Amino acid sequence: MSMKKAALHNLGCKVNEYECECMAHLLEEAGYEIVPFTEKADVYVINTCSVTQIADKKSRQMLSRARSKNPDAIVVAAGCYVQTAKDKLEGSPNVDILISNNKKEELVRLISEYEKGQKNSAISNIACDRRYEDMFLAHTMDHTRAFIKVQDGCDQFCSYCIIPYARGRSRSRSIESVISEVTHLASKGYKEVVITGIHLSSFGKDTGEKLIDLVKSVAAISGIERVRFGSFEPCIMDEEFISELSSVKEVCPHFHLSLQSGSDSVLKRMNRSYTAEEYFKSVSILRKYFNNPAITTDVICGFPGETDIEFEETIDFVRRVGFYEMHVFKYSKRPGTRAVKMPDQVREELKHERSQRLIELGESMRLDFLKLYDGVRTDVLFEEEDASGGITGFTREYIKVRSTLGSHICGSIKEGILTLDNKVGGLENFVMI
Repeated sequence: MSMKKAALHNLGCKVNEYECECMAHLLEEAGYEIVPFTEKADVYVINTCSVTQIADKKSRQMLSRARSKNPDAIVVAAGCYVQTAKDKLEGSPNVDILISNNKKEELVRLISEYEKGQKNSAISNIACDRRYEDMFLAHTMDHTRAFIKVQDGCDQFCSYCIIPYARGRSRSRSIESVISEVTHLASKGYKEVVITGIHLSSFGKDTGEKLIDLVKSVAAISGIERVRFGSFEPCIMDEEFISELSSVKEVCPHFHLSLQSGSDSVLKRMNRSYTAEEYFKSVSILRKYFNNPAITTDVICGFPGETDIEFEETIDFVRRVGFYEMHVFKYSKRPGTRAVKMPDQVREELKHERSQRLIELGESMRLDFLKLYDGVRTDVLFEEEDASGGITGFTREYIKVRSTLGSHICGSIKEGILTLDNKVGGLENFVMI
């Protein structure tokens, strides 16, 4: 008898990606062969996203695509869109099983019961659920880097964001559990871990453990040579935390600090818990303890009520900070959030104009940052071959590097001098010599 086949498709953030890989591991342990989503399978699992209306639409499209690939397959919808649109999905012909957040570990049991004729689903009241769903990652699709989820949920309730309603309140994983998972991954050859969560800066507030203790514990595991992070809020980036981070040699000087706007009045309407000046102070402390760290961010343009003056405040502030990378988003209405009812919604044409200005500024800042590393000796973790036969990897600052050293160095860290190649577009701006 041939093995049953399962295909998974992930939408959304790195936390979702981690959970999707954990679900794949659960299916493997249950005897399923994991196949690409493009192939015919017996079970399709779509790990949905609901951060925007576009994400909702993509989630529905992928569920429909799964059904069309094999009408007889079991189609599972899991994650955030299930949490926010349960009523819409319960009657959908494209879904057989619904699994909300904090219930993904029940995947195999639910499939087994469905096969026996029990059409049940696992939907949690995420607003009242204080339990951290402790899943375990045995391996990842990336053979050198592993994303490690250590926190879930968010208590911030930014006025534009649906995530607290989709993910629930902040919950932390125990340091002991994280160490167990990372130790296993390190034994499999993973050299780099990315510590991530929905609101990573809240780690430990419910358990009494400290994020810096988690970082030190992970960095001390044999085989782990690099530690990165998901997104931080500026509030956690004080002198004490950053000075301790800088003492951990495995910590990469690459930090994503959410900004969203450089205008204090817009930040207040967004219900963000900092001012532009407080944000800048955090950046200044990072640059005090780390030499030319890569600082990346997110910016939303066209938030309700954003005036020309407020937008120019953001432009000036972004230029003042000088980011390595800036992810620009045009504000989009999200039903269920306070911002959708705010007056003075910004015209789409104006959002587009502002977005283009930010993107162009971001490209200019990115090139300025890369020039700082032209001719610098550093180490690179090489990861994969590219289409032209070279091999690519990343510096500790997450600068993408290309080399012609050969595939035998894949998975290893090599030192060399970076040289800026102005002829190469995209991210591959350096050639290692």
